[in-house]
Amino acid sequence: MRQTAVWVLVGLALIVVDGQAQRPLAPIDWKVVDSGLGKPGALQPDGAYKVGLPRGDLHVTAAGVTLKPALALGSWVAFKQVSDTEVMLMGDLVLLESEVAPVLSQLQEGGIAQTALHNHLLHESPRVMYMHVAGRGTPARLAGAVHAALALTGTPFGTSPPPAATPAGTPGIDTAQIAAILGYRGKVNGGVYQVGVPRAETVTAEGIAIPPSMGVATAINFQPTGGGKAAITGDFVLIGTEVNPVIRALHDNGITITALHSHMLSESPRLFFMHYWGNDDAPKLARGLRAALDRMNIKKPS
Repeated sequence: MRQTAVWVLVGLALIVVDGQAQRPLAPIDWKVVDSGLGKPGALQPDGAYKVGLPRGDLHVTAAGVTLKPALALGSWVAFKQVSDTEVMLMGDLVLLESEVAPVLSQLQEGGIAQTALHNHLLHESPRVMYMHVAGRGTPARLAGAVHAALALTGTPFGTSPPPAATPAGTPGIDTAQIAAILGYRGKVNGGVYQVGVPRAETVTAEGIAIPPSMGVATAINFQPTGGGKAAITGDFVLIGTEVNPVIRALHDNGITITALHSHMLSESPRLFFMHYWGNDDAPKLARGLRAALDRMNIKKPS
């Protein structure tokens, strides 16, 4: 019987699952990405190298809430090593409507593909669009192409000063209570409490396993709005059979669905991304989000 080799990347080692081990990949010098983008990134626990490019230059409001960049204005790109010299790129770029056409044109010239273009929010001002990108090649070439496109926008580059902490060291809501309700712990970033919930199954694209930090984990963000309330947004990462059960769970708990769409072109299983919005008592919203998570195939917390 003919055997088909299945290739899996684990850390920096390339392995064939039919039993024949291959040599480790040569390490990538991620400083070339920092240099090409003009912004330092960080190696994630799941092996991806990720660079955050928050749109701190924008002043965006939605439903009377001024959005912190970490809530809904966080452009990012992430890289996964696929050979000694090449990486896979995925990213999500936050753009004003006037920036979409020039950025798309520059990315196309640089060999970076667009895989989705859509809204996340409703009735925000100014209008913001989100462009998902993908590519494969050397880290320096991909980083340079993304930088050339984002240079046509107001995206800040360089190292940003850390945001000022609240007196209690938290963003002004009971993050421990939220974590207990959700069943997943998060972290405070730029005054926003952020929680990531990976799916239980492996997601692949072009036969390569995609780490959760490259945009395939459910994102939950809480920005305090005073009096124990918080604005929430993010996206649920769903297979088709989960879409309407999650819609019902969110709707029944007073959380608005603001968008439903794809982000990628060749992923397996097929994924749908559901964005949402709420501004209410933070624990109440957390219970609604937990009800939605209960209708999904998610990885159990460690």
